[in-house]
Amino acid sequence: MAYRKTPAELRRLEAAREHLVVCATEVVADVGWAQASVAAVADAAGIAAGSVYQHFSSKSALAVEVFRRAAQREVDVLGEVLEGDGDPDDRLRRGVEVFARRALENPGLAYALLAAPADPAVGAERLAFRRRYRALFASVIEEGLTTGRFPGQDAEITAAALTGAIGEVLVHPLSTSVAQDADLLIAGLTAVALRCAGAAP
Repeated sequence: MAYRKTPAELRRLEAAREHLVVCATEVVADVGWAQASVAAVADAAGIAAGSVYQHFSSKSALAVEVFRRAAQREVDVLGEVLEGDGDPDDRLRRGVEVFARRALENPGLAYALLAAPADPAVGAERLAFRRRYRALFASVIEEGLTTGRFPGQDAEITAAALTGAIGEVLVHPLSTSVAQDADLLIAGLTAVALRCAGAAP
């Protein structure tokens, strides 16, 4: 008869896996994908490097899990704003502001999610999540078209442009230690986003 893990063992393994992902996320935020070695993550988690492979088959698999979880949190937050109450143009402004402010408050992790050199598997996840951001922007723009808040346009093209522009505007501030005026940057970025959609800033 095959051995079956008890519920207590399964809970312990799941808790250990969760702890490992949290620690790996912190390491990535501190040093980026390239320097987030299995040994560095294991050290942060207080375990032997070999123990990492009890939970993940490879460094790449761990990195993908870290990316998916962190990026999904940002998609969820942006979705709550863009799909919430208020006029589409106001939600678009607030969505861009919330996204940018969260990025600037955690620059290491935000840079890792947006642009830092990474394993090809993480790169593929990055593209998939860009499509999710684009879909959220497209939805609010479509609503703005329907309600007359935005002028006629191709919502998908505008959403793709917004997704790319927001990331590009944030990359430099996130990757440098030079002090930035966050409020000024966010005000400029939201103004650009509204102009891109054809709304008054």
